[in-house]
Amino acid sequence: MRKPTIQDVARQAGVGVGTVSRVLNNHAAVKGATRETVLRAIADLDYTPNPHARRIAGGKSYTISVLLPVLTTEFYARLMDGLETAFQEARYDVAIFPLLDRSRLERYLGSHTLAYQADGLVMATYNLTQMFHERRLRTQQPTVLVDAFAENVDCSFMDNVGGGVLAGEYAASFPGALYAIWVETELDQLFTTRVFEDRRSGFMRALETAGRRVRREFTSSFDTLAARNTAASLLDDAQASPDGLPCTVFASADLLAGALLDEVRARGLTPGQDVRIIGFDDQPWAAARGLTTLHQPVESMGYEAAQLLLSRLNGFKGPARARRFEPRLLIRDTA
Repeated sequence: MRKPTIQDVARQAGVGVGTVSRVLNNHAAVKGATRETVLRAIADLDYTPNPHARRIAGGKSYTISVLLPVLTTEFYARLMDGLETAFQEARYDVAIFPLLDRSRLERYLGSHTLAYQADGLVMATYNLTQMFHERRLRTQQPTVLVDAFAENVDCSFMDNVGGGVLAGEYAASFPGALYAIWVETELDQLFTTRVFEDRRSGFMRALETAGRRVRREFTSSFDTLAARNTAASLLDDAQASPDGLPCTVFASADLLAGALLDEVRARGLTPGQDVRIIGFDDQPWAAARGLTTLHQPVESMGYEAAQLLLSRLNGFKGPARARRFEPRLLIRDTA
């Protein structure tokens, strides 16, 4: 049986080949009724476009480069789900470039790298304001930031200050000593993130308003073993302090909260009674473990970032747009 062609689709839909092509490319110029007619013809004929022909004809790669700090965390897996859903709907492929360290970021600043051969660029999490001001991103590609904010660049980001305020207000409502665990961040301002700095700012602001103080702050690198060691140090301090238990801990990421939860149980203590734990992320496992945490609509943030970039690729020339997402407190067993 002969494979249907774009000409067959155009003939069945009663439109020109150019109109079918614009529908396939998700062009905004095609009106709703015409678009539906073409899509119905595509479905009826079971037509599958040739991606190589599409690239050659359009003079585009139909690929988006995504630069991520790491690949292995639940947060970035969820972020990629949101990004890829939107890009797949528009029939773009995604190429992922893990930064991992400063040397890779420096290499990606050069426009000769493979990351810049895509039609658009998504950069996640890092505070890239300095690079944009210095015009160190040598690319003419449409670019969007996700999980980060910079002026004059399209961005989709979480209100981490607001999330910190919510955590601080809730923590301050409990009696007993207050603790916090933060994620270590890179001291080099080129390769850093404001995420945890903003969460701390909001948290401390809320405690000050409530007339409360943190007994002690801890920091941990973003891995399970380090987080467990930090949790042990925190509980040693809490159990040896004059105030003793119960205490309340704000763990600025669910990975840290999960490690603390494990350490609390390993010591025969009761989460939510001896040690109250508040996380931040609402990872997929959080509900099953009863973790009180700040929910982040991570997938929605990624999806919106992709939509901002796609609008640029479809011809939008307006000023930079910022899409802010608000965390919300989910109260469960641990606090």
